[in-house]
Amino acid sequence: MPAFRYEAVDGRGRPRQGTLDAATARQARDRLRADGLTPTAVEALAADSASAGTGGSTRLPVAVVALATRQLATLVESGMPLDQALGAVADQADDARTRTLLAAVRAEVVAGEPFAGALARWPRSFSDLYRSLVAAGAETGRLAEVLVRLADYLEARLALRQRFTLALIYPALVTVIAVAVIAVLLVYVVPQVVSVYQQSRQALPWLTRALIATSGFLRGTGVAWLAAGALCAAAFAFANRREAFRAAWHARLLRLPVAGRLVTAIDTARFASTLAILVGSGTPLLRALDAARDVVWALPLRRAAGAAASLVREGVSVARALKEQRVFPPVLTHLVANGEASGQLAPMLERAAAELEREAERRLTWFAALLQPALIVVMGAIVLLLVLAVMLPIVSMNQLIR
Repeated sequence: MPAFRYEAVDGRGRPRQGTLDAATARQARDRLRADGLTPTAVEALAADSASAGTGGSTRLPVAVVALATRQLATLVESGMPLDQALGAVADQADDARTRTLLAAVRAEVVAGEPFAGALARWPRSFSDLYRSLVAAGAETGRLAEVLVRLADYLEARLALRQRFTLALIYPALVTVIAVAVIAVLLVYVVPQVVSVYQQSRQALPWLTRALIATSGFLRGTGVAWLAAGALCAAAFAFANRREAFRAAWHARLLRLPVAGRLVTAIDTARFASTLAILVGSGTPLLRALDAARDVVWALPLRRAAGAAASLVREGVSVARALKEQRVFPPVLTHLVANGEASGQLAPMLERAAAELEREAERRLTWFAALLQPALIVVMGAIVLLLVLAVMLPIVSMNQLIR
């Protein structure tokens, strides 16, 4: 039965909108009036037109996808048919773009398209992993369970990203503000103050002369430095499209003592949690390893995960294959080995992911706690040098007067 998107007004004058199934637009209007609504707009939401109206390039935020997945999981778990659940989630969406996209997915499902196939029309909103899990859940008859696991996965990834952002936002703000203040002092304030000393024609301390030279250099070449910075950023973005370049600087990043371990912990936690949800949903192990490899950000770790999958394909156990790469943390390999021995691979992977996430959070907290005072000390030292460079000539004048 065709689907229609409607806009209506209830008896109290409040606007209502959503989707419903009806044979014709007239029947849809009659159903709305029977429900006490006055329709203001009713239009067909066929599969093709819905896809064209929404656009395959539409990208929903991760938080919106996580919320919609949680709502859909709750409704499907309660026994509601998938098309009705999609319609209910679309009606509850606050954003018009989200509402239209979910209504379009529902129209695809009503038209007979599999759920994963309907989601494939919007690849920027629903990743390959998302669609693979939905397809696996539909094939095994465990769609509700898979949606619950998928909602947990998305919410955990979003929470980790938010903690990472919150931990670094203060150091970033301190750095930006301090650099801006120092730049203003060097370019505008210091030249005006030091010009008084230059007119006195007295011998200036070396620190003051160095400050005058630095200020003049920045004033004369400031535009060139900004242009060079923009050019370097553009060159890095262009070179970053090459896999060899990305692999090179990812490898250097992983070798750093603090940042490298933090990136390894975060990437390994993402790999373990993805593999856990795939294995737990009934996805074949080799297919799960290939899908989990694609969510790893650092190329050296992604290549190691691919090499481990190749070894598993040859008959090697997962724990041994991961251990032979010599890049994954021991907690992952030990728990995977326990999971394989006990037949509880998915729970052990979830436990490993939780341990790695806690380790990443501890390292992130320690890194932020170390970075904040270090930034304050460095910026304070720079400001102290500026103050000394300005004050030393005054001290010298006082000594001459005495």
